[in-house]
Amino acid sequence: MDVQGTPEVIFDRSPDQRFDMQTAETLEIQAPRGFRSLIRESLAGGHRDYTEGSIRYAILMLAIPMVLELCLESVFAVVDVFFVSRLGAEAVATVALTESMLVIIYAVAMGLSVGAMAIVARRIGEKDRDGAARAAVQAILLGVLVAVPVGIAGAWYARPLLAFMGASPGVIGNASYTTIVLGANGVIMMLFLINAVFRGAGDAATAMRVLWIANAINICLDPCFIFGLGPFPRLGVTGAAVATTTGRGIGVLVQLYCLAQRSGRVAIRREHLRFDPAVMLNMVRLSGSAVVQGLIPNVGWLGLVRVLATFGSDALAGFAIAFRVVVFALLPAWGLANAAATLVGQNLGAGKPERARTSVWRACYYNMLFLGAVGLVFVVLPVPLVAAFTNDPVVAGHAVRALRIISSGFPFYAYAMVLTQSFNGAGDTLTPTIINLFCFWLWELPIAYALAHVAGLGPSGVFWSIAIAYSTMAIVSAVLFRRGRWQLKKI
Repeated sequence: MDVQGTPEVIFDRSPDQRFDMQTAETLEIQAPRGFRSLIRESLAGGHRDYTEGSIRYAILMLAIPMVLELCLESVFAVVDVFFVSRLGAEAVATVALTESMLVIIYAVAMGLSVGAMAIVARRIGEKDRDGAARAAVQAILLGVLVAVPVGIAGAWYARPLLAFMGASPGVIGNASYTTIVLGANGVIMMLFLINAVFRGAGDAATAMRVLWIANAINICLDPCFIFGLGPFPRLGVTGAAVATTTGRGIGVLVQLYCLAQRSGRVAIRREHLRFDPAVMLNMVRLSGSAVVQGLIPNVGWLGLVRVLATFGSDALAGFAIAFRVVVFALLPAWGLANAAATLVGQNLGAGKPERARTSVWRACYYNMLFLGAVGLVFVVLPVPLVAAFTNDPVVAGHAVRALRIISSGFPFYAYAMVLTQSFNGAGDTLTPTIINLFCFWLWELPIAYALAHVAGLGPSGVFWSIAIAYSTMAIVSAVLFRRGRWQLKKI
């Protein structure tokens, strides 16, 4: 097997070239006919071996529920703001400031999830279901070990944290919301970690259904606890925290119930319920750099905002609007990236590195087609999109420019997202961490300042730095992925 490889091109647009024609035809013939039947099967879930059969089918089967899972996770904050907005600006500010603190918890949870997903996927590919169950238990224990001290500190220092964030006295008066959300961060941690276990096992449909349940409960309970409907007490903004935590908490109970079922892809039994130092240390090793990997872009984001703030609030507002639109468009792309990560882990476990490699390039190609089409719409028709958020001509002007410039690099983003997640799926969390460090801190921030202030491009310089950084990330990731060292990673 040629691990290093010397390709003529960086981006492989023909991922099945490594298979002979007969094999490729067989893989495609096994795929079901019709997109509707594929959607139905992907949402229904079921036990399917993703190390065999059509790669295209495997990617879509995993990606569809993963996309919906990501969308559902983002619904929690939107629902809270929707109902809390009826209570006034200070209530909304409380939710917004608390969500900004949760960004750190989300980053940690997602970082821990990378290790859990990679190990579970590798064990499932090896057909070692006991090993997958042991890894799931260690992931849960690790989440508890992290969540308990964070919860105690967050609940105890809720008021000082709000004050540090610049909250007004009225917002600090709503600190009970922050106390509950930060204190109960464990439910957020568990949702992320256990859903990562399901994704690693190839059971993305269960992860999606868990968030359906959690969101449905949150949507029903939010108005009840906030406004005191029927027998429920009127708790105001605190009621939103109670409803959200209850919804997420019930979602975690459903997750645990699924893990306890012997028919599940990952079935936890009594003999698995013990501390396993070797598995735990392996997970900490993988997750440690993944946590840093997640924090780097967030810190880099703060740096971009700081550069942009020198051009006034209109530029910031326009950037915020464009960023919301971009993030929404990227959710399906992240679903494809997560699907690729699962396929990499499982196929490496099954001893099929070439199939893992092919899965990644195929996912990159699909992602490029999707994001390329979306980017074209954003470049050609940004004005009506921005008009849905603001009627201020100055703010809208900044938002339109930001949307056009940032989305011009979408085809590159498609490759960057899939490739970095594929490293994670292989258990090589250090490589994307170094790539992130270079692209977001050592490259993007200096370029943003140089283009904005030295070259005199103003806010547009900051927007261009984002497109340049992600495009660089795609090229660097592709070169390193082609070297093939990721497929030798033992976890």
